[in-house]
Amino acid sequence: MFEKLQRAFWKALTPDLVPDQPKATARPTGDAVLSPELLAALGGANNLKTQQRVALTRVRVELHDPTLLDVVALRSAGVLGTMALAGGVVHLLVGLSAA
Repeated sequence: MFEKLQRAFWKALTPDLVPDQPKATARPTGDAVLSPELLAALGGANNLKTQQRVALTRVRVELHDPTLLDVVALRSAGVLGTMALAGGVVHLLVGLSAA
């Protein structure tokens, strides 16, 4: 108890010197961000290195093999637009279904 009070006191006096305690947050993992249709159009779950929401309407994925990307299948799965970048990074404009 005393340690918490002391930590709060010093945090108030020197906010940039006392690091915050990390907070555990629940994050969707695996296939929770992308639908099965999107996964198939991206070359399957094994082709994904990373996936991340970057905005309410956008998802950023990194692919092991970008040649497996099927833009036509992405369009039919509801993706409004794609932007392929270097290194297998692809930004997907998916609308509010990414939220």
